[in-house]
Amino acid sequence: MKICVLVKEVPDAAVEKRINPSTGRLDRSGEKNLNPFDTHAIEAAMQLKEGGALGVDEVVAVTMGPESAVRALHKAVSLGADRSLHLTDDALAGSDVAATGYALAKALEKEQPDLVLLGQQSDDGECYTIGAVVADHLRMPSLTQVIKMDVEDGGLRLERQAEYGYDTVQVDLPAVISVGDAINEPRYPSLKAIMGAKKKPLDTVGAGDVEIDPAKVGGENSAAQWVAAKPPPAKAAGEIIEDEDTGETVEKIIAWLDERKLV
Repeated sequence: MKICVLVKEVPDAAVEKRINPSTGRLDRSGEKNLNPFDTHAIEAAMQLKEGGALGVDEVVAVTMGPESAVRALHKAVSLGADRSLHLTDDALAGSDVAATGYALAKALEKEQPDLVLLGQQSDDGECYTIGAVVADHLRMPSLTQVIKMDVEDGGLRLERQAEYGYDTVQVDLPAVISVGDAINEPRYPSLKAIMGAKKKPLDTVGAGDVEIDPAKVGGENSAAQWVAAKPPPAKAAGEIIEDEDTGETVEKIIAWLDERKLV
């Protein structure tokens, strides 16, 4: 049995998010890292493999991105993935969610996985929908916001968060499952795993290698087109009340709240 885990290289959380005015895309020139939500998907895959009930033979990390995205794959294999697949091609640059999902699905068709896992969202786009797009192209059932996963009757018994509480769903494989960050606590890679990550098998493929239709990918061929962007308005400085007289300070705070009809 094979599990493929979709991962993504994203700007580091400490880096200020900026739009490149010449392309209308996120500026990715700063420090980058593996999408933190995807570490939960890798951990879920490793727990299924180590549990033994499904008979998982290998866990494969899969990403689509520029040359630098290979570092996210190295992090993924240091967390336990057996090998990785890097889909990279200039023709894919600027693809929207629909085009990205299509391209990733074509790459996954090459792998023929029994289960596809991914984090519930990316730390940059936060669209939550890539799993559903991939599942639609692969014609597999899809489930999102999964926070518990148990093997049962050759499939998976899943618990997912919902607005009204929780759903419990039995899913037959193959399937595409987006996991929430409450599902587990990702392990830390050992020094040995970090040092050995670059030695694990890495396959690099282009759009033509996985039979991607170039008319369906890239910025110009995406259904969603960037129109314009502008920074949010600057916030006014807050008012600081010095606590020299507690009674007077309380009165000032109450007056401030009352003026804004907050009390």
